Amino acid sequence: MFTISAKIRKKLKRGLNSLRKKGRIPAVLYGRKVKSVPLEVDYKDFEKIFREVGESSLISLKIEDEKKTYQVLIHDIQKDPISGKFIHVDFYHPSLTQKTEAVIPLKFVGESEAVKNLGGTLVKSILEVEVKALPQDLPHEIEVDISKIKTFDDHIKIADIKVPSKVEILREKDEIVASVVAPEEEEVEVSQESKTEEVQKETSKESQEKAQEESKEEEKKK
Repeated sequence: MFTISAKIRKKLKRGLNSLRKKGRIPAVLYGRKVKSVPLEVDYKDFEKIFREVGESSLISLKIEDEKKTYQVLIHDIQKDPISGKFIHVDFYHPSLTQKTEAVIPLKFVGESEAVKNLGGTLVKSILEVEVKALPQDLPHEIEVDISKIKTFDDHIKIADIKVPSKVEILREKDEIVASVVAPEEEEVEVSQESKTEEVQKETSKESQEKAQEESKEEEKKK
């Protein structure tokens, strides 16, 4: 389990920008049987941990001032809309005996024969799923093996995703997660457009030639 150190934040509202300029992120700890505590954590430490565990895995939060450690989830983050940098973090201390819900990203692995050999395009209809499990059983990500898609008639449904027995996916089992579409549909449309343009050009050319011939005949009659 990853561990991140935190300090109790003395200035609650004032000085937040100054805090961020020093490479620190304002944070809050809250949860069951825990009094809300304003904190600050090192930006680089948090960035590294968040990259590894996201919002669905327990981490150890060590508060240096109190010399206490809590098992927490990164429950909510805020980012600067322009720079995309973290500007605030919520750490949630859950009950380890009660199930909680979390959104888990899907990781597509393997290689589809329909894409490799038939030239199809992979369509990912669902990129993340909400699950229910004990906090300590929440996965960081869920793998979806697309090698099962061998033809354009194959697809992967929620029911086909393998998860640990202690994890429940909160979506309809017949929902399609991934499929591969044939390239013919797009090619046919392009081909039809090209043929239409060619016909229009040929018709226009024939009309011009016919008009020129008629004009010459009229001049001869004169």
